[in-house]
This record gives sequence, structure tokens and C-alpha cells, in this order.
Amino acid sequence: MEQYRVIPEGYFTVRWGEPEYTSWMDESMSWKENCYIGDWTFLWERWFRGPDVEKLFSDFSTLSFKNFDIGKAKHCIHCNKDGKVIHEGILARTGEQEYLLFGRGCFWMNYNLEKGDYNVTTEADDMFNLQVSGPNAIALIEKSCGKSVRDIDYMHFTKIEIRGRWMYALRQGMAGEPGFELIGPVEWKDEIIKALQKDGEEFGVRRLGGRTVFINHLEACFPTIITDYIPAMFSEDLKDYLETFKKSMPASTTTLNLYGSFEGEKIEDYYRSPYELGWGYAVKFDHDFLGREALEKEKKNQKRTIRTLVWNSEDVIDVYASLFQKGDHYDFIEFPRYQRGGMYTNKVVNSDNKFIGTTTSYGYSYYFRKVLSLAVIDIDDAELGSEVKVIWGEPGHPQKEIRAIVAKTPYKTDGSKVDLHTVR
Repeated sequence: MEQYRVIPEGYFTVRWGEPEYTSWMDESMSWKENCYIGDWTFLWERWFRGPDVEKLFSDFSTLSFKNFDIGKAKHCIHCNKDGKVIHEGILARTGEQEYLLFGRGCFWMNYNLEKGDYNVTTEADDMFNLQVSGPNAIALIEKSCGKSVRDIDYMHFTKIEIRGRWMYALRQGMAGEPGFELIGPVEWKDEIIKALQKDGEEFGVRRLGGRTVFINHLEACFPTIITDYIPAMFSEDLKDYLETFKKSMPASTTTLNLYGSFEGEKIEDYYRSPYELGWGYAVKFDHDFLGREALEKEKKNQKRTIRTLVWNSEDVIDVYASLFQKGDHYDFIEFPRYQRGGMYTNKVVNSDNKFIGTTTSYGYSYYFRKVLSLAVIDIDDAELGSEVKVIWGEPGHPQKEIRAIVAKTPYKTDGSKVDLHTVR
């Protein structure tokens, strides 16, 4: 399969503000020691309203509408007919027949609404989305809004005010720590950030820069589109949607940038199912939806699963050592992670040198002092503690077998769902 090596200018770092605010090492400790403000305002938002809104989402999403009360949010996954992920995001129920969707799925759901016969109206919005997370995040938010938020359950939200500006506070845990996403009119973003920074001085608040944000995702195992899977929308039956999608997006976000030792024969080799990405909890078979039949079969006979790989430090150091020697050297391992946009996919083999899957999202965790990666590998080789090898180096370049240990996901212990009344 032809691989593209186009590097979109500033593709990742620009989306998260500055590459660094203090330093990437300092910022990467923020969600373990104090708290951070992360900016996800680039996310898309779209309102869906009307008596058929549940039917629309049921037809094209894996989530269940059972126990979906007003004030609750759910992980919303959209698949193709083969059960591979097209898009995913968060769907929040804000009224009896009113939902707010976050993420690229906005384009997919609007496309299906226009094609189908649903009594639903839709409206795009532009909102700020600020993530405040870490051990001190709850104390900071309570200081800023002047009231307790400790009775809010995980994946539930309420309205709060900061400096007289209203916003939704959605309890989330992308860093694997207690935290909220604050969502409101985009024109208020800068003043809300300044307010949180001022109020957060006593709590050691940091801004989260573009170099560090994906280490957050890596440690907490949050697979990301383009980084960990290619959206499954390049088949002939979705040709019309792909053209619609491309017209709605900047060119740099629709270019396929594939790197690493893995050479897929077809684009489908880079697709992933919800089960392969660890999202089986969000697949419910209490309704019919696109991809249901394929996912039902996969659930009964799942072949691959997601794990964290902990790379051998001596082997990583050997890669760097080659850069200080004459002659050919190994490809550079970037710290804290590859930043130029695209899916960096490397082959993984077991002790018998059998191909067992691929690894993505490699990065250096300053907290653990290890290079980690997410990997989708055969279940038979996914036993925790077993040793595998990552094949490092682009095809045609010198390649090195880097030993790695299969570890749990998330690698960092998840504290996001704790009882907030126990948090200081």
C-alpha cells in the first residue's frame, strides 16, 4: 500500500496552544502532583433536537439509550458495516429531546440526518472546552465557581459560573485523575483560562502544552483517531461521506500520514474495532445499529486486545547511541513523542518472531521514566508480564528489535472515578 510522508505544518502542537508553557517534563507531572488546564476548544460541537433524536443516534452509534438521563454523558462510537470505528466522541443529554455531540462524529451524524428521514433539527456550535484535571483540580474548580461539585457522578454534568460566566462542568478523567471539562461560549475562553490560572496559583496549576498532551492519553490509555487508528471511512460504500467529510475539514486533517515499520497492504489494516481499542463497555446490543452484526461476531471470538508495552530502556539507549557513531544509524525516537501528525505503527513480534500485532502512540513518560506505547496484539500473546519485541525503523532503514514487556491498560492507575468527597 502506498504510504504518504507529507507532514502537516504544526498539525498537533498548534491545536493545543503552545508546544510548551513551562516545560514538557514539568507539565507531564501536573496530573500526578497538582493539576492542569488543557485546551480542547478545537473539538467540534453540534446540537441535535427533536422527537427522533434517539432513533438517529441508535441507528448509527453503539451506545445504549437506557439509563441515559438528562445531565448525563456517554461515550458515543460510530462504526462502519464491518464494525470498525469511523468516529467517536461524547454525547451529552441536555434536555428531553436535546443532545450535544462532541467530536468528528458531528459530521457523520449530520450526514446521516440529511440522508435519512428523521424528525430532528441540528445546529453547529462553537464552544470552549477546557479540561481541568489532577489531584488539586476539584479544589480549584470549587474555588473558581464558589460551590461544591463533589456530588457530580462520573460522566455527569451540571451548570456552574466562573466570574459571572456560565458553563457546563462535565466530570471526566482523561488523565486518569479527578477532573472536569468546562464547556461554554468560545468568546469567554481567554478570560476563563485567566481566572483559573489566578485561582490555581495556590494549587500549582499548569497549562498543558502540545508536547505533553499525548503522554496524558498514553499513560491513561485513551486511543486517538489518526494516532491509534485510521477512521474506517475509505471503503466504496462510504465514498460519498468521505467527500463530504473532506470538504468540511482542513486538508491537513484528512491526509493519511503513515509511519513506522508496519507496512499494511490495504488501508483496512489500520482500522480498529471498539473491542480492539478497549471500548467494549460502550457497545450495547439492545438496539440495531450499523456494524452490529460484525461486532456481535467479534465479541464471541475476539482475537486482539489493547495493552501497554513498556520498552526496554537499554535497547532505547542503543538507538540513541547509534546517532553518535559513524555509518548508518537507527531512526530517531522523539521525546516525549512524535509530534508531526499521523499514525506511527510498528510491528510487534513474540519470542518466536511471529507477528502478533502493532504498536502505536509511543512516547516517553517522565513520571515512569520509560518509553511506553499502546499496542493492539493477539490475545494469545497478551498475557501481562510476557516479553515481546517492537520492530523499530522505517522499511528500508536499519531496524532494531526493541524488547518490551506487556503491561496493563491504563498503565497509570486510574483514579478518575473516585468518590469526590474523599478528595482533598
